[in-house]
Amino acid sequence: MKRRSALKLIAASAVLPSLDACARVFRSVSPASAPASRYHIVPVRVAPERVIREVVGLRPYRRSGFRVEAETIGEKTLVHNYGHGGGGMSLSWGSADLAAKIALATSQRRAAVIGCGALGLSTARLLQDRGVDVTIYARDLPPNTTSNIAGAQWTPTSVADADRRTAAWDSQYIAAAHFAHRYFQTLVSPKYGISWRENFFVSGQPNPPSPWETTLLDDILHRTPIPDGEHPFGRYHVSHYLSMHIEPSIYLAAVLEDFRIAGGRVVVRSFPDANTIAALPEPLIVNCTGLEAGTLFNDPDVLPIKGQLTVLAPQPEVDYITIGPAGLYMMPRHDGIVLGGTFEHGVATMEPNPVESRRIFDGHRAFFDGLGLAASSPSP
Repeated sequence: MKRRSALKLIAASAVLPSLDACARVFRSVSPASAPASRYHIVPVRVAPERVIREVVGLRPYRRSGFRVEAETIGEKTLVHNYGHGGGGMSLSWGSADLAAKIALATSQRRAAVIGCGALGLSTARLLQDRGVDVTIYARDLPPNTTSNIAGAQWTPTSVADADRRTAAWDSQYIAAAHFAHRYFQTLVSPKYGISWRENFFVSGQPNPPSPWETTLLDDILHRTPIPDGEHPFGRYHVSHYLSMHIEPSIYLAAVLEDFRIAGGRVVVRSFPDANTIAALPEPLIVNCTGLEAGTLFNDPDVLPIKGQLTVLAPQPEVDYITIGPAGLYMMPRHDGIVLGGTFEHGVATMEPNPVESRRIFDGHRAFFDGLGLAASSPSP
């Protein structure tokens, strides 16, 4: 699977609707939940004329969970850092920290990082901050990477098959999540396109279960129920938490700029097989090739998860995120209101699924039109 084929931007009008943190140990603490009465919820305007595009991308999922480990190829050390599924952006700095620790256990201080998405950039930056001379090699650079498609809410989910988890992998996941959660907080700013957002988990059923991934992170993701009648979402059952939202178009460009300012080099090239990677001049190589790693390194656990987003024209007054109902989600960004909710395992087609397009659009329109938020929203 080629990285270039894992990214496609498609106009929607035809589809719809017919600090060096490395030496420190961080403890992450989420801000306390605020009372629901303090929220001013502005409804999203879901209408055909507000659709500006659809995007389709393939998440690089690994059934047994993301891989961070080293192997020797010839006289070189190859550190793998791939297979993060729907949690790549969220886990990026933490997974990069794990990979960097393995890399620094060698005596080499000149490295090649393969890939320029969220994982490649974060790995390259941490290696730089720890004294390594880094060159990034990649076929595509932002904004033409799969990471640019991400909704990029900091909630690392859809990262592994639950029945393939091990205690060692759970520990790896928890360590990566905690480091990333704290590191992202150092980047919260307009420069990086990262901000804290109110999240509302909306369900038609009372007390719906949390994803198993978030139950492992209860100490930093405190999902608090809001009593019925004390939120502006009508008949739905709602819980709340605060998390960081990352706007990929801003964030990836800023981190790439940081990498270059720190003296990093970028070489645009492709790698048809693992032998061409092994032939690089750097003695230390970190593999952040995402979906492509399955083919390059013969890993049968890697498969695509197709996701598609419908993007509405920007609505600056919308400053919250909804997750649900029925598997939908809405995230506001400067470049548009992102509507999503598809996870098609093993599907690698790059054309929008018209059935899913209709479900995403109609589901969000019914949800927001049915709430009457403009009339019932509590004042700040």
